[in-house]
Amino acid sequence: MFILSVYNYQPTTIIMKPQKFISLISIFILCPFMVNSQKDEILPDLSEVKNTDQWTIFNRNVKYERADQCVYLNSKNGSGFARLNDLIFSNGTIEADLKGKDEFQRSFLGIAFHGLNNSTYDAIYFRPFNFKNPDRRGHSVQYVSERENTWSILRQKYLEDYKNPVNPVPQPNDWFHVKVVVEYPVVQVFVNNASEPSLKINQLSTRKEGWLGLWVGNGSDGCFRNLRIIPESK
Repeated sequence: MFILSVYNYQPTTIIMKPQKFISLISIFILCPFMVNSQKDEILPDLSEVKNTDQWTIFNRNVKYERADQCVYLNSKNGSGFARLNDLIFSNGTIEADLKGKDEFQRSFLGIAFHGLNNSTYDAIYFRPFNFKNPDRRGHSVQYVSERENTWSILRQKYLEDYKNPVNPVPQPNDWFHVKVVVEYPVVQVFVNNASEPSLKINQLSTRKEGWLGLWVGNGSDGCFRNLRIIPESK
């Protein structure tokens, strides 16, 4: 949305050469095309996370931390999320900065999408406590499709197919940038602006659209900022 504001307007007589006038008219004619040619992007206002008209919170307490300009979801038993109410996401790109912690089995956080209800959705999530663990690095980023394909079911059925190390490797207690590219059924996950994906999978669910939200896992809290969504043009 473009907003034109005028402050203390005073009528003024402008004398303009014909060539400059024609150039100015050309700019105004071309501007709509320049704007329309750009990708539509959605930048949710995270400071409104407690506004129930805009967000739904499930199984968590949530607050906006102004110092870091981030949404904080606290820890509880079971998974929880903050999801956008008026967005149905199908294909496109989701970007955000995430911050977990280096505490074993106490930091699961990521992005949920193609949600149907509070227990049925796909998600990409991270285990920061495994980022630098030489024995557990392969368990750093994970895809799940709740409720039918939880991480434990995937581990039994598919072993290593839906999890991977992350590259480059972030510091476990630091902010890291995530880009999730969804082109159903293919999902690719990029970390810290890498050119190659840390994870590339085919979704196990048949849902091609649904709600989108910020997700934390069992017993975990997490911080999220700079959420940016670019839906695929139809």
